Amino acid sequence: MKSIRIAQAQINLTVGDLEQNAKKIADSIKKSAQAGADLASVPELALAGYPPEDLLLKPAFIRDCGEKLEALAKEVKDITAIVGAPVMADGSLKNAAVVIRDGAIVDYYFKNELPNYGVFDERRYFTPGTEGLVITVNGVRLAVTICEDVWIEGSGAERTARDSSAAGVINLSASPFHAGKLRQRTRIFERFCRASGACLFYANLVGGQDELVFDGTSMALGPDGELFARARRFEEDLLITDLMVASYAHLAKYDPPGDHPFILISERTSGISRTIKTFPSLAPEMATEEEVYQALVVGVRDYVVKNGFDKVLIGLSGGIDSSLTAAVARDALGADKVVGVTMPSRYTSDGTFSDAGLLARNLGIKYIEVPIEPMVKAYGEGLSREFGKGPPGVEAENLQARVRGNILMALSNRFGWLVLTTGNKSEMAVGYATLYGDMAGGFAAIKDVPKTLVYGLSRLVNEKAGAEVIPLSVIERPPSAELRADQKDEDSLPPYDELDGILELYVEEDLAPRDIARKGFDLGRVLEVVRMVDRNEYKRRQAPPGVKITPKAFGKDRRLPITNRYRPK
Repeated sequence: MKSIRIAQAQINLTVGDLEQNAKKIADSIKKSAQAGADLASVPELALAGYPPEDLLLKPAFIRDCGEKLEALAKEVKDITAIVGAPVMADGSLKNAAVVIRDGAIVDYYFKNELPNYGVFDERRYFTPGTEGLVITVNGVRLAVTICEDVWIEGSGAERTARDSSAAGVINLSASPFHAGKLRQRTRIFERFCRASGACLFYANLVGGQDELVFDGTSMALGPDGELFARARRFEEDLLITDLMVASYAHLAKYDPPGDHPFILISERTSGISRTIKTFPSLAPEMATEEEVYQALVVGVRDYVVKNGFDKVLIGLSGGIDSSLTAAVARDALGADKVVGVTMPSRYTSDGTFSDAGLLARNLGIKYIEVPIEPMVKAYGEGLSREFGKGPPGVEAENLQARVRGNILMALSNRFGWLVLTTGNKSEMAVGYATLYGDMAGGFAAIKDVPKTLVYGLSRLVNEKAGAEVIPLSVIERPPSAELRADQKDEDSLPPYDELDGILELYVEEDLAPRDIARKGFDLGRVLEVVRMVDRNEYKRRQAPPGVKITPKAFGKDRRLPITNRYRPK
């Protein structure tokens, strides 16, 4: 009987931090060896961090990666390790899985399938490999792959595994999160296993990098697509599984000892392996709202910590968006790292003002009050001659938002706190936000969260706490910017449940207005929403980065020209 213990190191790395990344990789390999593993794998481009983007265009960065890789290899003893790194080979840059054994690099696999859609633009940097790689460890044949290689039906990875009779496929990955991505991955991996006839050992990155969050959830699947081991979500983990290969007769009566999940497969006699017995080890799945909330927490935490900020600052309006942002920040960083500031005006209601303070007390965060009326008045007096006579218009509303933005940025400059903006995806889509006002800040925690989901996440915060952390009055009050008397969001926008339905079809599914209308929406309303989305591209270009949680987020996913006369019908 042939057997191999495989360790999949699910680690949180930082782009460009070669020293610490190499240390984390080395530590995970050592822990794998201590656990009795014969092979350890780490995520895609682990040494560089993912995605390194235009760092890959810097010759010095590639040189430093190479030197760090050579030094790392010398630390690998008593185990085979497969490490993701950028590698120069045959005069071009490759996305590589580097096989290390006995203190030396012994082989390379170069990623064949380079994704060039959505948040990915790997063909900007890498040249694809053209060959597969099969290694043998403890007499067990394993194909080596990287991320997209196993996503493409009929890929070279499928053929390599099938034609070589590999028992397993090692996959180094950096697959970013969006809501529902886990189900999508699992379906694709099941198909790959059945097509290749091999087990799949998928090691995914975890943690936040700018707008992207990587949820980990590394997996091991049998050759029939059965999922038999899954690592934790949104946190570091070391997934260890045993793979045993023998004749069918031996397997039928074999009962492996130990606490690790294992899979027993028969040696190939007909080109297809059969799963005989599994020992399931599955970290629990999460409902959509729970996985989105955890992604927001991880995204905020890692953006703040990896960029060296000590605290964050949030403008608390007493509304639901700022309340959710504050709750996420508290859970990401701790109450002592979050500062809330309320900036009331003449239009601020007693309810929203008191709710802002109540929220801060419930979260246990520092709370500052800075009234804006004197500053708004001073601006108005200074501009009165140029504005002339007549009632105030939208400029007066936006001026209030910009005064608040100035206050937040002044506090940020004074104390070094990072300002978290509080706008949601629905508002950003239609431009219901003020440049240099409520859009002023360093990171937009919920910029990819539709308004209807903001309500669901806010209820989740209270359910998890078993208490009214976000006041019920905040959740139930009709949303308002409170920039004029008796203002409501629905004075300017469709109801959010209708708006979000249209936005999903137009922004995420790219449907034309007439096709959206066929799904039950009023065509006139659809055309108005589409017009607002298209004309506000310039605003979104000036917005801070924020956590991606939908399949198509503004920014990396959706990039349209600002100067653009195309009008869909």
